[in-house]
Amino acid sequence: MVMIDIKGVSKWYGEKQVLVDCTTTVAKGEVVVVCGPSGSGKSTLIKTVNGLEPFQKGEIIVDGLSVGGKDTDLAKLRSRVGMVFQNFELFPHMSVTKNLCIAQEKVLGRTADEAHDKGLKLLDRVGLIEHKDKYPAQLSGGQQQRVAIARALSMDPIAMLFDEPTSALDPEMINEVLDVMVELAHEGMTMMCVTHEMGFARKVADRVIFMEKGGTILEDCSKDEFFNTPRKPRTQDFLSKILAH
Repeated sequence: MVMIDIKGVSKWYGEKQVLVDCTTTVAKGEVVVVCGPSGSGKSTLIKTVNGLEPFQKGEIIVDGLSVGGKDTDLAKLRSRVGMVFQNFELFPHMSVTKNLCIAQEKVLGRTADEAHDKGLKLLDRVGLIEHKDKYPAQLSGGQQQRVAIARALSMDPIAMLFDEPTSALDPEMINEVLDVMVELAHEGMTMMCVTHEMGFARKVADRVIFMEKGGTILEDCSKDEFFNTPRKPRTQDFLSKILAH
């Protein structure tokens, strides 16, 4: 079953085209890693999936719903497609627990008790139950990102989008976030993840999409094909640089 269907999507900022006829699909339970150099449109592509970035041409269908449709309730769609950003985007004036509860109550209509119970279960799942009463500023970057993942999961999403979730973290904190993501992947969560973490891609990706500057998809193939037999010289060049360290 196709969960995310991206067909011929193009996007412009004024005169500048940032996505060029992008087409791909993500099946239910599939983990797709999107990689490529800066300026290749990776983050823009992933943000079009839940309507955070509008697009001018093409079509995106998520679980049967057209993202660009005039009658589509984007707020409802976003409540079903979890998004984790580079910079956590937690509410600084709310406790960790409140960060997990507010959208459940306001968007899903859960009672305060239901939202609280769900939030605590997910905090425990990401290993942060002892920090439930702290505020974001009292946590490390890695802990804040794990709270952000728990918050996204609290909405019972049908898919998760990750936009370079470890790029703002110190090296020591990266693995604690990737570990949570690996666990999600193994549990069968549908995931699209923009990342430079090739170890993560090798471990859990079903497919890898490689984008080139200017917003084109250059490769869209299985993980094994990507790492072992990349078909384009540009992909080989990219891999030789990123895997050299």
